[in-house]
Amino acid sequence: KKVNKFFSWIENKMLPPMAKLAEQKHLRAVRDGIISTMPLIMIGSFFVLLVNFPIPAWTELIQPYVPSIMLPYRITVGLMALYASYGMGYSLAKSYDLDGVSGGSLSLGTFLMTMTPVIGKVAETDAELGWVLPMNFLGGGGMFTAILTMILAVEILRFCKEKNVTIKLPEQVPDSVARSFEAIIPGMISLTLVWFVCHILKFDINVAIMKIFEPVVDIAGNTYLGVLIPVVLICLLWSAGVHGVSVIGSIVRPLWLVLLEQNITEVANGGVAQNIGTEGFFDLFIWIGGSGGTLALCILFMMSKSTYMKQIGKLSLIPGIFNINEPIMFGAPIVLNPILAIPFVTAPIVTTTITYIAMKFDFVAKVSVVTPFAIPAPIKAYLSTNGDWRAIVLVLVNFTIY
Repeated sequence: KKVNKFFSWIENKMLPPMAKLAEQKHLRAVRDGIISTMPLIMIGSFFVLLVNFPIPAWTELIQPYVPSIMLPYRITVGLMALYASYGMGYSLAKSYDLDGVSGGSLSLGTFLMTMTPVIGKVAETDAELGWVLPMNFLGGGGMFTAILTMILAVEILRFCKEKNVTIKLPEQVPDSVARSFEAIIPGMISLTLVWFVCHILKFDINVAIMKIFEPVVDIAGNTYLGVLIPVVLICLLWSAGVHGVSVIGSIVRPLWLVLLEQNITEVANGGVAQNIGTEGFFDLFIWIGGSGGTLALCILFMMSKSTYMKQIGKLSLIPGIFNINEPIMFGAPIVLNPILAIPFVTAPIVTTTITYIAMKFDFVAKVSVVTPFAIPAPIKAYLSTNGDWRAIVLVLVNFTIY
């Protein structure tokens, strides 16, 4: 009865606001825009792994070419907020039935307006390069600014469209040209507003926002509660039949991405990754086989006396190895199952605790490389921690606990 009451509480009290939050237009735009940058981040972090692969002979061989090898990293991970700005603006504009390209372009332009160009010089010759943009806030450090300027630009575009404050061209004009003209007035408003605040009033939005969010980022990235709370919420939502990662990830993924970018940058500069609570912390060490660490359950089901469970285990094993667990989530089922929901929630709490301690005391390296989602856990953990063999051991320990 108590378990049923608990599930009833999740379904009636916790689930509705979480579901609404996941479908909120701005959060959904942030989620989709950030996810659109993942291929580039994977490519960039691969080159960081290439430079820092822990083989002395290899490191010595490539040493003269490191600046060139690191260029793809600087153009991908180093500019992630730039790409996300366009992706988020495009997604939010489309959700309002506006032109996505206009939304993305205005979002990108408004974000860049927060930057201050400087005269660049070649270090060796002191020759001037002309105007250049510092990259400090074009990567993860500018992600929160990109989100806010995206909302500002697209909401102004929407307001102007609804109030007919646009330049209208005759119907004979091609749609692409007409849409570009419709974006002129809202673009002028958003860019001028940010220009006035940042360059006339001399208010550095990027620095101010990072100071505001710095405590939140630190809590999410380097405290036990910062990694435990997402795990518990994701498991509870999955138990009630809602895709927990989609809901919680929509809210905290910007934080995870900032933390990851800091780790990648630290390693790229020859240092050691410091942040624990990146998204890789969960994907590599907690969600072994998918949310809740269900790969172990696939194997247990294969040894069951029940023909049904044995069949489910067999069908779910191969997808589980590649971190896809929907077959067992709905086939067992774990969803809305009070008996399986208990270990589904409690086991990840144990593995989260172990993984946090291991990283907190540097028994295992933190995540600094983004790898494709479907790579099996031990291999993925080794690559994502920049070649730390102890990450494989930690995955096996956690798998045994599951």
